[in-house]
Amino acid sequence: MKCPYCQSENLKTLETRDSLDNTVRRRKACANCGKRFTTYEYVETVELMVRKKDSRLERFDLNKIIRGLQKACEKRPVTMDQIHSLAERIRQELMLGGKEEVSSQEIGDLVMRYLKSLDRIAYIRFASVYRQFEEPEDFRKLLKEVKA
Repeated sequence: MKCPYCQSENLKTLETRDSLDNTVRRRKACANCGKRFTTYEYVETVELMVRKKDSRLERFDLNKIIRGLQKACEKRPVTMDQIHSLAERIRQELMLGGKEEVSSQEIGDLVMRYLKSLDRIAYIRFASVYRQFEEPEDFRKLLKEVKA
């Protein structure tokens, strides 16, 4: 890094502070010209993109997962904290995968995996929409899965 005033590389960090938004604020002084300035550091993340069934690409939206979970968990003994926690676990797992693009199917499969251990009725509700159930036999197959 160079001084923005004289372009010298002879800098001294005077103070470092972490902020709430995961940035680091550093107060610096130039040993050549004596001027002070502030820099900010942040982790650069690549935005996760979702490939939809119809091949469209859209930004990952955690709120869509939360809304889907809310619908599945309606009138069930599941708290909003549990829903937010589950959605965040899904987001973290997707981010840890290191991919810039995931399919909507990957997201749906993760939701189902986590939802199954949280509430089996919510799991069945979510699965019926996600897997587009059309026949009672679809429910029977899923119920066998849940019992196993």
